[in-house]
Amino acid sequence: MLDLSRVRNYYVACGYTDLRRGIEGLAAIVTQQFGQELSEESLFLFCGKRTDRIKALYFSGDGYILLYKRLNNGSFQWPRSEAQLRLLDPQTFRWLMEGLKIDQPKAIRKAPKRDMF
Repeated sequence: MLDLSRVRNYYVACGYTDLRRGIEGLAAIVTQQFGQELSEESLFLFCGKRTDRIKALYFSGDGYILLYKRLNNGSFQWPRSEAQLRLLDPQTFRWLMEGLKIDQPKAIRKAPKRDMF
């Protein structure tokens, strides 16, 4: 059964990735190009030139899982400017999956609590 509750790190491979690659090809990108290790706490996301589909690679402890998502309406706001691996927090990951940009300059940031009186 697929259980992604252990995922703490969401990584985005910025730029373009050839989505014809399978598990071995994407795992090679993660380990050789980016120098990361596949673990149960990490999910790696890849996007090709068509921004309506992505692939995700996850190591479940006993094997690899390759996920594929294609949007029926809309596109992902994928970061294209850099060929690097970018770490996302859960909120930013949710934004990306909802079709929003991962950099939200107008989002209200949390402020430290202060006394009212």
